[in-house]
Amino acid sequence: MRLLDEQYTRCPFYGVRRMRAWLESGGYTVNEKRVRRLLRKMGLLAIYPKPCVSQPATGAQVYPYLLRKTRIERVNQVWSTDITYIRLLQGFIYLVAIMDWHSRYVLAWEVSNTLESSFCIAALDRALQQAEPEIFNSDQGAQFTSLTFTERLLQHGIKISMDGRGRALDNIFVERLWRSVKYEEVYLKEYRYAPDAITGLGGYFEFYNRERLHQSLGYKTPEAVYRQGLKLAAETTLN
Repeated sequence: MRLLDEQYTRCPFYGVRRMRAWLESGGYTVNEKRVRRLLRKMGLLAIYPKPCVSQPATGAQVYPYLLRKTRIERVNQVWSTDITYIRLLQGFIYLVAIMDWHSRYVLAWEVSNTLESSFCIAALDRALQQAEPEIFNSDQGAQFTSLTFTERLLQHGIKISMDGRGRALDNIFVERLWRSVKYEEVYLKEYRYAPDAITGLGGYFEFYNRERLHQSLGYKTPEAVYRQGLKLAAETTLN
């Protein structure tokens, strides 16, 4: 699972067959069935069009993708979320984060040792204490299509957008965040236990928001761009 995690981060377009061949080239004999089972256990899915990559909650409503050809011009116009696998020395946990698309600012994050929707709802509640987006984008996973999660958004008058099946690139900014988290924190620290991961991730997200300069943001930090956007929105409202 550790090897699969690293290779997926390098090559997220590798499917089961390529992953098995890659492991075999490194001297690990494993069949496709096991590779598929482990990838599903970690919540890792190759980025390429294919059917049924995310399973909505039973009876849940799936919302259309609203962001195709949409220009992202201001903070709190679009938020997005996703879940990734975080390895420990023995075992693993899941990480969810909520990001503002315009500034790349991480508004909230939570971890869990299961894929129950409660930790995603906790992250959403924390984010909504700070602001509200016009559109909230996610994949079609059961955590985000659950009635409890979508009702939270609708109660705040937020439009819901969901990625097309097999279209991980619909949520590209969070995918890039996961690469940064893995390469700049997780793989360097090798967390032993969940509390170690929580402490390390907390420090990393502080660094990511407040210190890490982004080329795509004109070498500004996400927090600086987000705060600047809030100030501009307030001035526009006053005028």
